[in-house]
Amino acid sequence: MQVIHHGPVMGCLALLAAAPVASVASGPGPVSTGIDAEAGLPYWELSTPGMSVRLVQRLPDQTRGFFLARGLPREAVEKVAQRCVFQTVFKNDSQTGTPSALEYNLRDWVVAAGDVQRGMKTREDWAEEWAHSGVSQPARIAFEWALFPTRQVYNPGDYNWGMSVFDVAPGTIFDLELVWRQYGEVRSATIERVQCAPDEPYAPEES
Repeated sequence: MQVIHHGPVMGCLALLAAAPVASVASGPGPVSTGIDAEAGLPYWELSTPGMSVRLVQRLPDQTRGFFLARGLPREAVEKVAQRCVFQTVFKNDSQTGTPSALEYNLRDWVVAAGDVQRGMKTREDWAEEWAHSGVSQPARIAFEWALFPTRQVYNPGDYNWGMSVFDVAPGTIFDLELVWRQYGEVRSATIERVQCAPDEPYAPEES
């Protein structure tokens, strides 16, 4: 199996060394899918005790329009649009049961498509690429703040959202293994058969 890494993987090794790993979910059990009411596009949502994460498809043309409006050159925008972008909403839901802080690092997450596994393409990965691509500083800042944070600690009831880049082609179906720390242990879960939006013209359904 081919493995593709973005940046260092030491964060995962340190995290795993610090606490036992608990596989809290695998397969379709705690995962729901449907059409996101606000976006009108498919979503995949994982809910486990204390945590939930929702991935909502973004069309490549949505990504193009968003970042062109924020000053990214067309060539840079196209690189992002061709890497499969989702809107990600991550919540610490533990306030409804036993409260516990939650910590994650996107560099611990694994995207599996076919026989290839790869890491997420994070803010830091893009920053290094833009530094060698002539992207202006204001555009780089706007891009960075649109992306989901690479690392975060959430207190009970906290949540955040942003764009996540999965570094596969539009239309790809992949499994996503998530890793986070909560309740004194490292937890993992897999969302299976997430599908990137295809790169084709979008025609909204008539009401």
